[in-house]
Amino acid sequence: MCRWAAYTGAPIFLEEIVSRPGHSLIAQSHDAIESKTAINADGFGIAWYGERDEPGLYRDVYPAWSDPNLRSLTAQVRSGLFLAHVRASTGTATSRNNCHPFAVGRWCFMHNGQIGGYDRFRRDADMMVPEALYPHRRGATDSEALFLVALGEGLDADPKGALARAVARFEALSRAKGEAPHMRLTAAFSDGRRLFAVRYATDDQAPTLYHRWSPTRQGMAVVSEPLETGECGWEPIPQGSFCSFEGDRVRVEPFAAEPAAKAA
Repeated sequence: MCRWAAYTGAPIFLEEIVSRPGHSLIAQSHDAIESKTAINADGFGIAWYGERDEPGLYRDVYPAWSDPNLRSLTAQVRSGLFLAHVRASTGTATSRNNCHPFAVGRWCFMHNGQIGGYDRFRRDADMMVPEALYPHRRGATDSEALFLVALGEGLDADPKGALARAVARFEALSRAKGEAPHMRLTAAFSDGRRLFAVRYATDDQAPTLYHRWSPTRQGMAVVSEPLETGECGWEPIPQGSFCSFEGDRVRVEPFAAEPAAKAA
């Protein structure tokens, strides 16, 4: 399982999330606590929003702890909304195109989890990506395919519903051709103005997810694991939840795969 962190709020240097805390994302890349695998060394990536509508994107295949360029970049770049990810592959190759976050236009997306038996229905998954979006299918992961299908389902107008419909379609494929667990999912995604996160699974083992408002930073962090061991204020997000973040406010709604999409 991967580890990831997202931030929205007053602009901060990326290192405030990625590298400086005691249990930063880089620390989690070689010593994750609440993950099936302690090591997340199959690449990393950061997407950040600045002066332009589309996010900046830096991804590579090295372990996050071994790339000095990553530390230099995070020490210099300041942003009020960014997503960062360290990858532990669930079967697809270690390549730059398979590293999260994925970006299309102003949207970016990152994922932690698995879709059971994905290798058995990869072709079916690709066929669900709308033709207009298929040029953006640059890697081979279930995560990128899920993102593109969600975009096709209407992510711009209906973020929660679009993701629920996309998840339902993948879950149906897993039940028909794959294996259990059919879906384990945490994801964060943004259009540069809004930040969303989801925690969902078809069993009771959804990956962990937390959020915390920092009054000193005036920002919200959404993370796979708390960034400081023993730090107060980290609130676990319940399984089966869709979260929208705006300032210090969090809107938590129930989330489930939409039955109508399964029957389609």
